[in-house]
Amino acid sequence: MNTPDSADAPESGLTVARAPDAAASDAAASDAAAGAAPHTAPADIRWRTGDAEHTARWHSEGGWPAPKRVVVVDDTLTADAAYRLAKSGTGLLWQGDFQNARQLLTAMARRVDRRRRTPADTLKAAFEVHRAEALRRARLLGLVLVSLDADHTLGLRRAPDVRQACDEAYGPGTEPSILSLRELLGVIGAHEWRVKGVPVAALGDRIHPHYGVFSPVRGEYLDLVATAPLPATGVAFDIGTGSGVIAAILARRGIDRVVATDMEPRALACARENLGRLGLADRVDVIEADLFPPGRADLVVCNPPWLPASAATSTDAAVYDPDSRMLRGFLAGLAGHLTGDGEGWLIISNLAELLGLRSRGELLDLIDDAGLSVAARLDTRPTHRKVSDATDPLHDARAAEVTSLWRLRPA
Repeated sequence: MNTPDSADAPESGLTVARAPDAAASDAAASDAAAGAAPHTAPADIRWRTGDAEHTARWHSEGGWPAPKRVVVVDDTLTADAAYRLAKSGTGLLWQGDFQNARQLLTAMARRVDRRRRTPADTLKAAFEVHRAEALRRARLLGLVLVSLDADHTLGLRRAPDVRQACDEAYGPGTEPSILSLRELLGVIGAHEWRVKGVPVAALGDRIHPHYGVFSPVRGEYLDLVATAPLPATGVAFDIGTGSGVIAAILARRGIDRVVATDMEPRALACARENLGRLGLADRVDVIEADLFPPGRADLVVCNPPWLPASAATSTDAAVYDPDSRMLRGFLAGLAGHLTGDGEGWLIISNLAELLGLRSRGELLDLIDDAGLSVAARLDTRPTHRKVSDATDPLHDARAAEVTSLWRLRPA
């Protein structure tokens, strides 16, 4: 058997299958390459092994289109050959050893990452190049595919039992499916996080994130929530609750009643499960709402996505806020949802300002236009590993980043 880094193997003898909507896939791939969010319609992929023909439904949580051409490959495929095929847009349906597939993916990633990049003149340009390269990397590595049976069984040698992880991420299986190995590894990792939980110092406990829900791995903004002076302890709203971590901190600080909102079903389920595990379900109501729930509160907290850029895939939504939609909506509606002495907390970093995506003046104008004033601002420095990673193309911005809790009141 050739190892992933060995010399190229012949590509003849590969079994070829095609997705029926090849033209649509080509168009979606072009959109993705341009930075637009990919969209995919349901598609079947068919392939043969020996005399048997197989069909499975294409599945992509990121919204990637089904590859227009698929070849069946195994442990004899080298990383160089795999990389060449991926660059042509060919999907590689793996039917060898699971651990070798992971090694192949790692070896392909090294080939993707060694491509020479033109240095950018500004941080904004560096950000744009970084996003384009990340999208290209995801597209290429996402072409290593695996098949799941209807019950989410992964039938590869030395494969883990992924049924529970897939059930948690996708719901009960109903039909065979094809998905990228990279996505499946993300599902497995999310299951491990869900089981073990993420320690949150500001909470003195663990939060168990679900697949597709932002994990509270950056603790500095949670420390701000845990230490900022409370305007009152009656009612608080947590806008865009995600895992429920901010709602839990507020309840632990003595808020009598917290209403946590979100639009995403996964986030709602995750928050309810976490708050129940923490023994806070009787003090926190988790409801589906686009930003605000009905009524007014003494404290309204929002931690919107920090970067005002379009989401390249559906899984980018926790990081990117196109045209600052959530930020604008929160600020515009805040005054109308505060009690007389109430206060709004906006938790956001200045990374967008450092990258040239939004100025401090624009943020202050949004606050002013909403009829709000700044009572105080609490600042802290991030401590995550990228702050000290000099190889990161955005290192200069990350090293200067400040995370702030803006205390806002009606003007």
